Amino acid sequence: MDDIDRKLVALLRHDARLPIASLATELEVSRATVRSRIDRLVQNRVILGFTVNLGVDASANRIRAVMMIAVEGHRTEAIIKRLYGFLEIRTLHTTNGRWDVVAEIETDTLEAFDKLLTTIRQLDGIASTETSILLSSRKR
Repeated sequence: MDDIDRKLVALLRHDARLPIASLATELEVSRATVRSRIDRLVQNRVILGFTVNLGVDASANRIRAVMMIAVEGHRTEAIIKRLYGFLEIRTLHTTNGRWDVVAEIETDTLEAFDKLLTTIRQLDGIASTETSILLSSRKR
């Protein structure tokens, strides 16, 4: 990634809905350059997707949880790549200590939540997991 890519990613992180023309103007490059750079960043998995952040009221009835994952051997990167494929996983964190990866999960129903947990636990390379449903959140 060069400086233009970094600036492009920063702009998209601030507002992923910015029009290509606006991005091109801000970066002082052509629209075709912006489009090709976005395509390359997506293809190289620098950009993993475009998303919407919902307000508290819009996500009030969703099931939210954190799943701590222990990985067998040196398979953390392979497991993370597999976990990226689940739309219900909002964020992944690598950690030290007992757990190798922490996944923030969000589903619409308990049935979908149960199915997701079962699927993740069956992935080759997962040694063990522990999951806690988030009951409420507080921000400072």
